Amino acid sequence: MSTEHASNPPAGRTLKRDGTTTVTLVMVCQGFQALSMGAISLFLPLIREDLQISFSQAGLLSVAATLTYALGQIPAGYLSDRFGPKRLFFIGILGSMLLSLLVGMVETFWLVLVFLAVSGVFRALLFVPGLALISSWFPPERRATALGLYTVGSFGGNIFLSLVGPSLANHFGWRVPFILFAVAGAFAAFLYLAFSREKPRPGPRQKVGMLDAFQLFRYKIMWICGAIQFVRLGAVMGFNFWLPSLLVADRGMTLQAAGLVTGMCAALTMFSNTLGGYVSDRLKNPPLVIGGSLAILACTSVLLVLVEPIPALLVAVAVNSIFMQFYFGPLFVVPIEVLGQRVAGMSTGFSNFFANVGALVFAFALGVVKDRAGSFTWGFIGIGVACIIGVLLTIALARMRYVALREGNTPAR
Repeated sequence: MSTEHASNPPAGRTLKRDGTTTVTLVMVCQGFQALSMGAISLFLPLIREDLQISFSQAGLLSVAATLTYALGQIPAGYLSDRFGPKRLFFIGILGSMLLSLLVGMVETFWLVLVFLAVSGVFRALLFVPGLALISSWFPPERRATALGLYTVGSFGGNIFLSLVGPSLANHFGWRVPFILFAVAGAFAAFLYLAFSREKPRPGPRQKVGMLDAFQLFRYKIMWICGAIQFVRLGAVMGFNFWLPSLLVADRGMTLQAAGLVTGMCAALTMFSNTLGGYVSDRLKNPPLVIGGSLAILACTSVLLVLVEPIPALLVAVAVNSIFMQFYFGPLFVVPIEVLGQRVAGMSTGFSNFFANVGALVFAFALGVVKDRAGSFTWGFIGIGVACIIGVLLTIALARMRYVALREGNTPAR
């Protein structure tokens, strides 16, 4: 993390401590947010049985949580650029934890659907402000690394969930873990409010307006990034949301075994995410990391449903886990490289809007495919095809980025 000039060491140490504390608290809060959302997919077999719903209705749970989250991305980016990220992040984490608490208490499908939809509004206030808080404490040349580090908390939460969640569910059902995670997350939110800090700015905050957000739709490079983001999070959500059900329903694993597999996935993704950002920063070539990752995902997504031996399946799952978020940081860095830091929040929100539209489409589609075909085979083959399309889009992105940077951040409209 960046520090003050050596001529003022006490201030430098204080700034470094504030940065370390803030980054840690943001990751911890992200971990609790991941616990609440990850528990839905891990406990989905139990939730379906409890609420007596079909696979298609189960897919709607993801749609409800994701649709409002997606719609809130650009407004959250605007608010972060205009007012700063700290307060927004607190409102987001506290609100989402309270809604998770309600999800664990209600017993009807439509109320769960409503509460998940409302929670998406609050979770929208986490992503862009959280990225802004973490990346602000790193120098520009390490931006992709910082963006990759942001999700470490999420995957740490998923690892914890995978290790303790099945045991808690076996003893207490799925509702008690929901309530425990929500209460602990609310406590973490107040710790964050008390001890986190925004990095001091050298000058006044640059003014932005809603017109700046609408201007983003005029840039072709933003549409290309949005399309790749659609594929990225669609593939991630399709994999994460339905993997436990795939392992239990199609491969006959127990919930405990599925939990161990998803824990392995979270651990591999957590470290690969940061590594991908580091590789991108070192190579100074984000499109290469993006395209290479998508090419590998195209293969592993198909192998997930075609390979029969369990050891081969676990290898495919592991490789898929490594690369499904390997290009997270690089993909979010490209718009900031081209359009500049002033609209970084809004450009990130723009990208994440398309990402979450992809997430809800893929998650719901896989549930429908499972109901109609009786297996997840064609759903994951479809994810592989989408990743191939993403590779082709990355070739176009590489060209646009090269031209824009050569001409001094003036991308084609």
